[in-house]
Amino acid sequence: MMKLIRFVLGKVILFLDRVFTPVAMQRSAQDQAKVDARLPSLMIYELKTCPFCVKVRRSMKRLNLKITLRDVANDPMAYQELMEGGKQDQVPCLRIVSTEGKVQWLYESSEIIQYLETEFLAQ
Repeated sequence: MMKLIRFVLGKVILFLDRVFTPVAMQRSAQDQAKVDARLPSLMIYELKTCPFCVKVRRSMKRLNLKITLRDVANDPMAYQELMEGGKQDQVPCLRIVSTEGKVQWLYESSEIIQYLETEFLAQ
């Protein structure tokens, strides 16, 4: 019964997300190119119907960020990467690779959104 409730709620969440899609911020072509050049160092591990993951995706849309998304429910390799690297069975998770190659795993939707806004809102 709980699985059915989660399934229905997940579909409702996805429907509402599509209906009320946020407007992407506009940058000059040059500024957007600078932002886009930084995005390969970021990756989001998620579940499509998780409300917290939807919250992060909506923030990405508002900030006009096309970060790679990895659905841990449908991609066993993504789940394995999350568990080996981040060591927590929790989504959303933002993997950040620094210019020096150091990997940081950031959990909690509010912290992920704060990081993205700090890094990309001014650009």
